[in-house]
Amino acid sequence: MRYRTLGRTGLTVSEIGFGCASWWARRAFDERRAIALAHRAIELGITLFDTGASYGAGGAEPRLGRALKGRDLSKLVIATKAGTYADAAGRIRRDLSPAAIRASAERSLKALGLESLPLLQLHGPSIAELTPELLGELSDLKARGLVRSLGVNSFDPAVIARAASLPEVDVVMVDYNVLTPEREPLIAEAAAAGKGVLAGMPLAMGHTGLKVASLKGPQDLWYAARGLIRHPRQVREGARFRFLHRLPDMTGSQAALAYVLANPGVSAAVIGTTRLAHLQEDAAASGLTLPAATLARIRMTQRHVT
Repeated sequence: MRYRTLGRTGLTVSEIGFGCASWWARRAFDERRAIALAHRAIELGITLFDTGASYGAGGAEPRLGRALKGRDLSKLVIATKAGTYADAAGRIRRDLSPAAIRASAERSLKALGLESLPLLQLHGPSIAELTPELLGELSDLKARGLVRSLGVNSFDPAVIARAASLPEVDVVMVDYNVLTPEREPLIAEAAAAGKGVLAGMPLAMGHTGLKVASLKGPQDLWYAARGLIRHPRQVREGARFRFLHRLPDMTGSQAALAYVLANPGVSAAVIGTTRLAHLQEDAAASGLTLPAATLARIRMTQRHVT
């Protein structure tokens, strides 16, 4: 596993991060298997674990906390998110008021079993919600030692551009993969400003391999339904990149990750999986380089789908 600096935070992270969200965080996924995956990720050299207060209907942070119990945390960077949460009925709610963010950070510390959060990210804020009062609260959390670094996670380019201009923000997380080359100027801008950049959805939700057509378990059905309902355009466009799954020296997932990690502005690519084989395959993408011909074909295909 190779490692990169996370902007100017002073933190170092593994090129591949483990996402503790989606099916991994859901009660329907056996906790012993979920924890075993987290432990194997650590064994593979993964040091970045990304989760959120609202993930898994609120179950993601406590599950990750149980996975981390008794482990050496000195080299791990645990990233979580505030601003969304699950209510008692499991419905996702939003509250980015300063008081709510402070309370969320304090709950996250307890759920994760940490004394300080290496990275706290605002989850999907609007530009209007990035108020001086909220930024002041975030700075206070940092000054009190409850949070080491602060970030913004959004798939809205305008929000990320605004976040990258704010001195209070240390890290931004964007959706970056072969289907979103338009994020590259934004990543370059954030990196030039000294921000750490995390790439979310680096595998394009598996759409390059048409995973919506390959159902082997309940999690596959869940991911397929989510993809078809929320991201129908990406499902269609992903089919154009199926050539990535016919390369001789790497798998399609590894090729997709190599593309993301070829961007020097990216600190880490955060993947999610519920299968040990997939985790090991993705971790092995660290350090891989795409053949020049493959990269050229990706660029040509991107021009045809944008």
